Amino acid sequence: LPPATDPAAPSIPQAAQAPELLADQEAPRYPASSLRRGESGTVVLRVQVDAAGRAGDVEIIERSGSRALDRSAAEAALRWRFKPALDDAGRPVPGEAVVPVEFQPR
Repeated sequence: LPPATDPAAPSIPQAAQAPELLADQEAPRYPASSLRRGESGTVVLRVQVDAAGRAGDVEIIERSGSRALDRSAAEAALRWRFKPALDDAGRPVPGEAVVPVEFQPR
């Protein structure tokens, strides 16, 4: 049998278009200790974005190999702004964005 559903439960709007990171967001700080050690890599984040385009929960889904770089990317993502996800009618809804963050010493 299919699982029972509560008809009184509110339905969660589904995103037809995923959130997009707005241009000109603050880049993550390159930790000085990572620079000294020559650490580099890419961190891939899953960011929960509310209907106003603000970042909520941030999950690291691929690590760079450096705890300091991973932490810096996740902390920066909490300050980022996004174009919110949109439902089929074009209304803003919560959604999630997958964002790669690359660290390369210059």
